[in-house]
Amino acid sequence: MIKGFKDFLMRGNIVDLAIAVVIGTAFTALVKSFTDSFVYPIVNVIMGGGGTGGTVKLDDHNRLLFGAFVYFIFVVPMQALAERRKRGEEVAPTVIPEDVALLQEIRDLLAQRSSGSTF
Repeated sequence: MIKGFKDFLMRGNIVDLAIAVVIGTAFTALVKSFTDSFVYPIVNVIMGGGGTGGTVKLDDHNRLLFGAFVYFIFVVPMQALAERRKRGEEVAPTVIPEDVALLQEIRDLLAQRSSGSTF
């Protein structure tokens, strides 16, 4: 019975799933920490500061809380910036740097030497 359970665990899928859960948990903590310490303070400063930053009072009992939804404040501008960078991407230089050319020459000489040919 134990051997069958061990085989089930070691099939690969369950191990991959466990690793994904651990990484996802760590990433969630990282994103929460970044949001709490960086994003929310900026939203609070832009939207009025204090504990009520990012809120709009609709009436005595209802408030519109939009401080937690920072998609349009952070994500959209970052996507636009990434798109601009992608469009302005320069073509790789055609000139090989001197150190790379020297290493390629050494590689070619070593290949000739190991194949039996002489200089």
